[in-house]
Amino acid sequence: MKFRRSAGLFVLALLAALPLLASGFSRTLHAQQPSERDFLSRIRRLTIEGRRAGEGYWAKDGKQIVFQSEREPGNPFYQIYLMDMESGNVTRVSPGIGKTTCSFIHPETRDILFASTHHDPRSKQLQDEELKFRASGQERRYSWDYDPEMELYVRNAKTGAYRRLTNRRGYDAEASYSPDGQWIVFSSTRSGTWEVWTCTSDGANVFQVTRLLDTPVGSTRWSPDGKRIAFDGQKPGHYDLYVVNADGSGLRQLTTEPSTDVKPSWSKDGRWIYYASNRSGVYQVWKISPGGGEPVQITRQGGYTPFESFDGKFLYYAKGLKEHSIWGIPVNGGQERVVFDSVVHNRWVILNEGICNLNMEAKPRPVIEFLDFATGNRRPLDVLPKAGLIYGGGTAIAGPPDGRWLLYGQIER
Repeated sequence: MKFRRSAGLFVLALLAALPLLASGFSRTLHAQQPSERDFLSRIRRLTIEGRRAGEGYWAKDGKQIVFQSEREPGNPFYQIYLMDMESGNVTRVSPGIGKTTCSFIHPETRDILFASTHHDPRSKQLQDEELKFRASGQERRYSWDYDPEMELYVRNAKTGAYRRLTNRRGYDAEASYSPDGQWIVFSSTRSGTWEVWTCTSDGANVFQVTRLLDTPVGSTRWSPDGKRIAFDGQKPGHYDLYVVNADGSGLRQLTTEPSTDVKPSWSKDGRWIYYASNRSGVYQVWKISPGGGEPVQITRQGGYTPFESFDGKFLYYAKGLKEHSIWGIPVNGGQERVVFDSVVHNRWVILNEGICNLNMEAKPRPVIEFLDFATGNRRPLDVLPKAGLIYGGGTAIAGPPDGRWLLYGQIER
């Protein structure tokens, strides 16, 4: 979740509606309607302290969430915190000094991967300077600080010990583990330009994946088996898709059209990469083999941000950047159908048993809607609080596949 937008004098709080789909809830949604009180009693505010919080990421089993927050006494910058979803206990897992960002939980060991500048001898000085500036009442436009001292660290879940994974000047961050936990992909400016890099989970075998120079890259997506990475890269006037092996070898440019080809996502069997392209004049969903070849057009009436269902039977996508609806189509072909008719491309999440949509346009207040795959029924869930400004930017809603929790943002004074 990227919450790198100005919150002004507001605090961005992470909250969870819980547990929406546990105990077979979605399978009985049409037969037994829980009361509003049932839902509202299951809301938990995840962050209370601090000026700002965001970038929450789930553990593989959905039992923990790691996030960044400005709440440490004497330090105005983000630190990393881990919350246990059952008890609600919050533990700081970063050293507490310097700047931190972009945390991730190892899928097996629960070690915490994050980026930090705490080794920088100027850390305390920079903290004091920022505190003095804020106390002066002056304001500056919010922008992310790509500190060249930012390096990757991992915190051992059992011992609490830190290990430094990277050690080269340049901004190293936006890291994530492969599904099997053996590899890390991250972004770095260490070469002088913004590039994609990989390393093994112990920090060894660091490899520069891309050498695209002034070509910004992003939207990195691990293949289901953790052996390959898909991403998009910007060239003058257009974007292309790329795929590379986890060890950094075998970089392949998949698309070469003078169009914008972005937002790659993998099929569950790893045979296809879906993406959005405007090569026909408007954005449509296409797919292409990670081995290359001719792309296949999936949609004809518009499509963007495609994702397969967890059983691999359906493909869901936003209709477009300006057309607020989610559609679905069988992966083996068939008629597309509308799933939600009031949605923005960054405000929905696919779960094992359905889709949740954060409808910011609902009156009198935003509402979370749930579509049950088993029944096809759709209904609003009365789980959002009656006060506070719901955050609709970045990745506005998220949750683990089992649907026990939903994460959303709220801006409060």
